[in-house]
Amino acid sequence: MTSKEANSMNIRDYLADMNIRPGMVKSSYGMYYSPFRAETKASLKVDYRKNLWYDFGSGEGGTMVDFVMKLHRCSFHEAMKKLEGNNMPAVILPAPAVPKACKTVLRKVLPLKNSALTGYLCERGINTDMARCQCVEVHYTVGKKFYYAIGFKNDAGGYELRNRYFKGSVSPKCITTFTVSTNNCMMFEGFMDYLSYLTMNNRLHPQTDTVVLNSAVHLDKAMGFLNRHCLVHAYLDNDTAGKQVLSEITRRHGNVEDLSVSYEPYKDLNEYLVQSNKNQIIN
Repeated sequence: MTSKEANSMNIRDYLADMNIRPGMVKSSYGMYYSPFRAETKASLKVDYRKNLWYDFGSGEGGTMVDFVMKLHRCSFHEAMKKLEGNNMPAVILPAPAVPKACKTVLRKVLPLKNSALTGYLCERGINTDMARCQCVEVHYTVGKKFYYAIGFKNDAGGYELRNRYFKGSVSPKCITTFTVSTNNCMMFEGFMDYLSYLTMNNRLHPQTDTVVLNSAVHLDKAMGFLNRHCLVHAYLDNDTAGKQVLSEITRRHGNVEDLSVSYEPYKDLNEYLVQSNKNQIIN
């Protein structure tokens, strides 16, 4: 398969196969809830006519191959291999009327045991024994279809959802906090980075007060928690959105340690963990 053939594959169909549907539909494009992060406002635009995507949250965009590389955090050649195994027709058709996005409905919550989910965590370098202490197995429906994912509970009783093909949530959306009564606190943008930190430090539970934003848009909800602590250790993403959050916290709190520099040039702490594990295998 050539890159031209791969990029002619329909992005909208690829998203639909992963249960990612538009939150808003126009005649020539759709606005999707970004699979790259948790959010409450659709910020990923897919141009159905040009078969291109643009993420307003990060300022990135491109072709089908670019999307697969970002979604799976893989190289160009790895993305091509993934697309070679995809049976979607390489034809871009006029966009038909798409029904309104279905709501994600929680059906049941179980201890985290499913091998597909624990296998995905292993791929991401996460200690599964620790993950079972921090996460659950959530079964949910979207429309009439049933799915399951790793669930990370927030302070409002909702869940952040993640599996190999899907990133979303069950409302209500909120931050997640852990309090052990320390003067300083840690802050993470997403729960995969939080799990990465615990894995890297060989801990089942945090030993420092911790807040997981579950989305950069929830910063306001976290400020009360952050302001109760003398110093904030920030493990944010090395991207535009992460730097914006860091700047805002520094302005509103004043005493913030930017720890993202410790895992540059990687996008986030989990990407650093995955690459570190690969380097250990090679060496």
